[in-house]
Amino acid sequence: MNQRALALLAATVASAIYGVNHTLAKGLMPDIIGPFGFIILRVIGAAILFWIASIFFPKEKIDRKDWLRILACVLCGMVLNMNMFFKGLELSTPINSSVVITLTPVLLLVLSAIFLKEKITWMKSIGIALGLTGALLLILFGLKTQLNAPNIPLGNILFIFNATSYAFYLIIVKPLVAKYSSITLMKFFFLFAIFMNLPVGGAEFMEVAWGSLTLSHIWKLAFVVIGTTFLTYLLNIYALKQLSPSTIGAFIYLQP
Repeated sequence: MNQRALALLAATVASAIYGVNHTLAKGLMPDIIGPFGFIILRVIGAAILFWIASIFFPKEKIDRKDWLRILACVLCGMVLNMNMFFKGLELSTPINSSVVITLTPVLLLVLSAIFLKEKITWMKSIGIALGLTGALLLILFGLKTQLNAPNIPLGNILFIFNATSYAFYLIIVKPLVAKYSSITLMKFFFLFAIFMNLPVGGAEFMEVAWGSLTLSHIWKLAFVVIGTTFLTYLLNIYALKQLSPSTIGAFIYLQP
């Protein structure tokens, strides 16, 4: 199997894991863990896993000029993206989340055209219009509340912020992906993400009744940390080595 085929497979698996995450994570919030506390668990768990994995790979030195871009990647990909999505998921529904975040490919096409000079064809323009129309219809005319979804419109708006920040992340991380290994990038990304997320989610993380967690809670939490965080970020970064950000974004359409 060639490198491009492996990259396509990696992007497919990552998107499938994300699709499962919508429902699993929703079932844990807010009774078991708050959305911002959940992010602390995710970034701590992923940081530990990536630093352990880095032991088995060659060490790489980061150029001084790249640290600012790394911090921007963390802000967009591990702070704004994660917090907006999980808070939105607490307020809205898994179905809404999987539909609204299909705006990400739309945003990626626009951003890729602006920053990476990718050409937007007529077919891509039609896709942009359809994606934007569907998301707006859901936000403007969908249900306002339902069981375990106290503020669907606000949740959907947060999903838009999530999609926007993730799109920026995929664009600005691309030059780093071409320069450093996936493990090197991820171990620093998630290390910095711990400190950048602590002011927001530290209190919720400390409120979790860890001793009262059932086996069902534990395996779901583990799935989100290992699957939705460690594996998906690793797989998407690997895929970005061979594919454009707009191609990666197209796989989000698998999630609904």
